[in-house]
Order: sequence, then structure tokens, then C-alpha cells
Amino acid sequence: MAESRVNSADGLGSDLHLELSGTGSRRAALMGALREAIRSGRLAPGTRLPSYRSLAVDLGLARNTVADAYAELVAEGWLTARQGSGTRVAPRAAPP
Repeated sequence: MAESRVNSADGLGSDLHLELSGTGSRRAALMGALREAIRSGRLAPGTRLPSYRSLAVDLGLARNTVADAYAELVAEGWLTARQGSGTRVAPRAAPP
């Protein structure tokens, strides 16, 4: 039986719940959790996300896992990123 646990990022309070299970990649799980939080309105447009390092520590993930997930969500239109300003939920996030 695969171990399953739920983590929430301190930087996002209870807005982000990431279920880590034995199936699928952790990057995919993080991306799915962020998409769902945006889609449901728990993460409003303009909300600043934690830094890669901070979120990685909070969730027990590698920093590059978080960086790759953020980069892909930026490419998909869910997030925006500006050097020195951090990563934020896009004003008009990608549709479901």
C-alpha cells in the first residue's frame, strides 16, 4: 500500500493541500494542487506564491521540483514571474 500524506505550505496557509502518494511525480502533484487552488478561487489573481526554496522546504520537495512546476505553470498561463518580484497567480489564470 502506498504511503499518502497531506502537506500544506506554511507560506500559503491552508490554501494549498498537496497529497503526495506513491503514484505520479511530485512535480505533477504540485502543479495539480496549484491549478486546483487557482481554479477554485483559494488563490486569487495577484496572490504572491512562496519562493521556490521556501515552498520546497515546507513540502519536503527538491527546490528544482518547485522551480520546474512554477516554470511550467507560467508557460501555461496560470502564473506570472518577474525577477525580483516573485511568482504570482496570473491576473487571468488559464481556464480549467
